[in-house]
Amino acid sequence: MTTILDVERIGPNAMVLHMGPQHPATHGILRLDLETEGEVITKVVPYIGYLHRCFEKHAESMGWQMVIPYTDRMDYVAAIHMELGYCLAVEKLARIEPPERVQYIRVIVAELQRIASHLLAIGTYGLDIGSVTPFFHAFREREKILDLLEELTGARLLYNYVRIGGVAFDLPDGWLDKVRRFLDQFEKAWDELNKILTYNSVFIERTARIGVIPVEVAIAYGLTGPNLRGSGVRWDLRKEEPCLVYDRCEFDVPVGTGQYGPLGSAWDRYYVRVQEMAESAKIVRQAIEQMPKGEAGDVQKAIPRVVRPPEGDIYFQYEAARGEIGYYIVSDGSPVPYRVKARSPCFCHISALPEIGPGAMIADAVALVGSLDIVMGEVDR
Repeated sequence: MTTILDVERIGPNAMVLHMGPQHPATHGILRLDLETEGEVITKVVPYIGYLHRCFEKHAESMGWQMVIPYTDRMDYVAAIHMELGYCLAVEKLARIEPPERVQYIRVIVAELQRIASHLLAIGTYGLDIGSVTPFFHAFREREKILDLLEELTGARLLYNYVRIGGVAFDLPDGWLDKVRRFLDQFEKAWDELNKILTYNSVFIERTARIGVIPVEVAIAYGLTGPNLRGSGVRWDLRKEEPCLVYDRCEFDVPVGTGQYGPLGSAWDRYYVRVQEMAESAKIVRQAIEQMPKGEAGDVQKAIPRVVRPPEGDIYFQYEAARGEIGYYIVSDGSPVPYRVKARSPCFCHISALPEIGPGAMIADAVALVGSLDIVMGEVDR
């Protein structure tokens, strides 16, 4: 590990600053060693592992359905995406086909979760940079989504809602009407948020020329989700490899524009998340309208009493809020997984920090890390 005494390598005028592990702008328990020359960062070394909970090893000693609550605790800001990706992987391996109504319900809750996740990301990002007002606007809308999810699942953060073959509960009476009313007012709130933050001149100055990730760097480091699309790559698994009923929904895939600076800047990544919220609202509206009418049906009828996939392995990836969450699962034919391995998008995003950090000012380190929208529970697992 580099220390302040390594003067032969870093020079007599250099300094090593420790950012974290407890730091409000690292968005989790993360330590960054910043080597600096004056106010300029010359090297970034990330240190992870402070939040490691052995999820993947735990999965080898419990039933297939019992793994779901552990997936929630990876990206705890978008827990439904974590459990949905896992259940889709097991269903593909076990050749389980959930009812059509279940697939629509999953899309609705997943896209509401995506909006809630992005609201937290952009609200806290504004706060990182010094914009307090947008934080309260974003959290006001996020609380409304959490109220809806709490009514449906009984929880506000770790839901344990998606099941292998179905979901835990059907939609409560009048719940879809509440979702419609939320979307009606959210579109106005979205415009308001854009006015006070997205096109704010101070915010643009702080973000439009820092943390630039060229396309080749983004691809080389395996970046996905908004961080990849912010560099101009139009790649979204909901379009490229659609699951559930995404292929029945019309929506756009926002990408970075380079409108105020180099393409792939921190502002571009922020901009993609803002635009994705509007697209998710479109998907939710379409899913509500397309959902089969009449009798609700049994959302648990395809859930096996004992999940026992055939012997074999599978890799499945799902477009979560922060990128592609992938699950490699091995079954030996028993009621307990032989192996569960998660591919974390945030791990790849942190890996790119040494590439994009040098050259930034110390004051910009906070804006750079926040633009990647990392959750350390998913990195350390």
